[in-house]
Amino acid sequence: MLSYQSHQVQGIVSDGTSPLPGVTIVLKSTKNSAVITDFNGHYSIQASPRDTLIVSFIGFKTKLVPVNDRAKIDIKLEYDATTLQEVRVNAGYYSVKESDRTGSIARITSKDIETQPVTNVLAAMQGRMAGVSITQTTGVGGGGFDIKIRGQNSLRSAANAPMYIIDGVPYSSSPIGSGQTSSIFPTSTSPLNSINPDNIESIEVLKDADATSIYGSRGANGVVLISTKKGKSGKTRFTITSCTGTGTVTRFLKLMNTEQYLAMRKQAFVNDGKQYGSTDYDVNGTWDQNRYTDWQQELLGGTSKIYDNQMTVSGGSKNTQFLLSGTYHSESTVFPGHFGYNRGGLQVNINHRSEDNRFQMIFTGGYSVQKNNQPASDLTNATRFLAPNAPALYNADGSLNWENQTWENPLRNLNAKYESKTKDLIANAKFSYELSEGLSIKSNFGFTDLGTQETRTAPSTIFNPAYNFTSQRSVLYQNQTSRTSWIIEPQLTWEKELGKGKINLLAGTTFQNQTTAALYQSGSGFSSNSLIYNLAAAKVITIQLDDETQYKYQAIFGRLNYNWQDRYILNLTARRDGSSRFGPGRQFANFGAAGFAWLFTNENFFKNSSWLSFGKLRGSYGTTGNDQIGDYQFFDTYGTTSVNYDGVTGISPSRLYNADFGWEINKKLEFAFETGFFRDRIFTTAAWYQNRSSNQLVGIPLPGTTGFSSIQANLNAVVENRGLEFTLRTVNLKKADIQWITNFNLTFAKNKLLSFPGLEGSTYSQQYRIGEPLNILLLYRLKGVNAQTGIYDFEDVNNDGVISSPYDRQYTADLNPKYFGGIQNQLTYKGWNLDFLFQFTKQQNRIFPMGTPGMMSNQQTRLIDSWQTIGNQTAYQMYTTGTDRNVVNANNNYLLSNAIITDASFIRLKNIALSYTVPLNLKDTSCKVMLQAQNLLTFTKYQDGDPEFSTIGYLPPLKVVTAAVQLTF
Repeated sequence: MLSYQSHQVQGIVSDGTSPLPGVTIVLKSTKNSAVITDFNGHYSIQASPRDTLIVSFIGFKTKLVPVNDRAKIDIKLEYDATTLQEVRVNAGYYSVKESDRTGSIARITSKDIETQPVTNVLAAMQGRMAGVSITQTTGVGGGGFDIKIRGQNSLRSAANAPMYIIDGVPYSSSPIGSGQTSSIFPTSTSPLNSINPDNIESIEVLKDADATSIYGSRGANGVVLISTKKGKSGKTRFTITSCTGTGTVTRFLKLMNTEQYLAMRKQAFVNDGKQYGSTDYDVNGTWDQNRYTDWQQELLGGTSKIYDNQMTVSGGSKNTQFLLSGTYHSESTVFPGHFGYNRGGLQVNINHRSEDNRFQMIFTGGYSVQKNNQPASDLTNATRFLAPNAPALYNADGSLNWENQTWENPLRNLNAKYESKTKDLIANAKFSYELSEGLSIKSNFGFTDLGTQETRTAPSTIFNPAYNFTSQRSVLYQNQTSRTSWIIEPQLTWEKELGKGKINLLAGTTFQNQTTAALYQSGSGFSSNSLIYNLAAAKVITIQLDDETQYKYQAIFGRLNYNWQDRYILNLTARRDGSSRFGPGRQFANFGAAGFAWLFTNENFFKNSSWLSFGKLRGSYGTTGNDQIGDYQFFDTYGTTSVNYDGVTGISPSRLYNADFGWEINKKLEFAFETGFFRDRIFTTAAWYQNRSSNQLVGIPLPGTTGFSSIQANLNAVVENRGLEFTLRTVNLKKADIQWITNFNLTFAKNKLLSFPGLEGSTYSQQYRIGEPLNILLLYRLKGVNAQTGIYDFEDVNNDGVISSPYDRQYTADLNPKYFGGIQNQLTYKGWNLDFLFQFTKQQNRIFPMGTPGMMSNQQTRLIDSWQTIGNQTAYQMYTTGTDRNVVNANNNYLLSNAIITDASFIRLKNIALSYTVPLNLKDTSCKVMLQAQNLLTFTKYQDGDPEFSTIGYLPPLKVVTAAVQLTF
């Protein structure tokens, strides 16, 4: 009898090289006895001597291990690629097995994110998802990214952002900054920097109608689902990660040195037949003509110092788990001076399940604080125009050098500062209860509270002291923005096996409210610069905007999914939306989609295939909408004026009434083919999609006699996005101690304006072309340099003998990528892990527009090849000091011609990470050492700096290298 008494069995589960946390271990004799391995792969379970352990983990073969009276059993699991189809993917209101998915969903997990030294969630996604194009807009800390999921759907550039949902809570990505304060950035400040990538467990991007229609009016541009990390059962574990690193500019322009620059300047005077003037300091001997300064290196060549620290504690029983995490990030800038971006935050999660598994509660909360202190303006532009023999920045005593008032010292701009402080709270609670077998009721409660304060100063100290400007010339700009929202989503789910099939039903409703308040102010005329942050000390105070808006949203939604014998799957989704952004009679709209999948490898004629392990054909069609137009657009609204009459401030109309405009509609169609070979060691997907967006919401221009420039209305224009997406995953090598996996994605995308009635006669006639993409430039066509005159010649489209706009600017340049993607390799050998990603993009972009060659500003080295004498065959026209108007006008036209469009394709080593798990003879303790780099190498033909940008003249992405240590105990 004693031999049948239970005893404690413990050990470590690993893949042969590393421990595996989260592995489920169940006794074969008692199915409700499950335990889960902790962070070190350790487990402990009560078992009888003759019992058997069932060990299972996604991605590995399930293993049966007899106890055989042992007290310590270490278990090694074998990799099984085919079980990857069992992974459940977050689809928002529901989850679905990868094999049963009918929609298009791209996914990355914490394993992909944790290898990247990034601070923005969008940076973690770059190059890793088919159909998702992401561009970093600046390298300044706290800057933003531009994202497009399957192209641009709306004519309004501000209406193409996807919907973000964090743990079930919608998170508005609308800018919280003001253009008058956040001038250091190319776009207003984005709230997405509040989200710490280190806290994320997975990111799913929903792309097609089947996946997005259940979100109705908010799913037109795709949906980004962010799931944060949750607590796991087991012994309480502490994980401490400390990281330090550096950041430097990736690439600079190739500019002239002093010898080349002075030769250009002197030739310009020869061409113009002029003598050096008293203000031509660079060539008349005032400045040292043997001096050379690489201003890009001088002002942008600094090193950003990066520090990251995180501590996480988690654990719990099988019924209740918890996680608490605290993080702090700090980074300085590459600019001279003491500037920096800091972010700290807390993340908490509590999960509870009742003993009978019928009741479940999940609470997740996150709070973050950001502080940003930067120069008020980006120095990148200044570094490119300064003459290479310009004076030194400092005098011998350390003061700014004004060189006898012969130049404007660029460091003067550092006295003007941008400062911001942002606080962000996101909280979510989910409750569910199983009423009966297969029937459950649940509800999601969410709350967000975001507030930001921004200031930008323009003190009198930015001017040369010789001007004797006092603090009366100083100016302060302020922005205070707050945004709060809540959401309640009751839901009912039912699932049941019917005959040879299985049916799933979901029904729910949404109640959402969002309030936004913004106050933009400025003050000027301060008694002292010491009081510049005190608006009350300003002589003149101006309120540019004092605004509060409320957005209300209601919806009902549903889903019906039927799976017959794991072969044929039908998925139907529908939603009826109501938005306060539309007028009476237009507030509600219906959206829906149908998706199907045929798992043909589950047919009898494929079941015994030795080479084809998985095959699925899927497709979807449906509609989504868009209400990203701002609030109160249909009202005739009024605003205060700056004019007082008899001591009373008046009001004036600011918008015309139009309650007739309705929702933008996006019709989405997709077909896809998924195949796995040799037990899914090779897995491929190929998808074709077509999205057509109509009923465009834009401002229709009005005659000036109306007193308004435009009125909000629907435009009967149709925008199409069509493309092909490919992914490939291969297990190249899998043995006891070594593993090599490759992931590849490739997207061919085409954007086109299909129709626009009355385009030729509208104010958009010089912005769009039927049959062309939305993101185009209309340009002159350069014919070359006239060998006789030395001036650029352009094509005279209308043959009127004059080169003029808009008639001769008819050349279209497409700035959308032709294709983009990435290739990732993951190699594991014993305790070593190497992960690297190459990102690539085939695209055109603009060269950097310098001033007229020959004037007192530097130029790219390629402009050495300029015309000098009659008969010269050169790429660039003659130099001028600015007095030859024909040359100046020709250069202006050159910067508006097809000559500024160049190949900006690139291949970038986006990320590389090397880690080593240090073998320790300590129980329940592990140590990992990591080296990581971002934007390490860039291969491109683009000559004007870094090829990744959306707005010219801002700091490019930084090359970041970090080292980290992670201790778990």
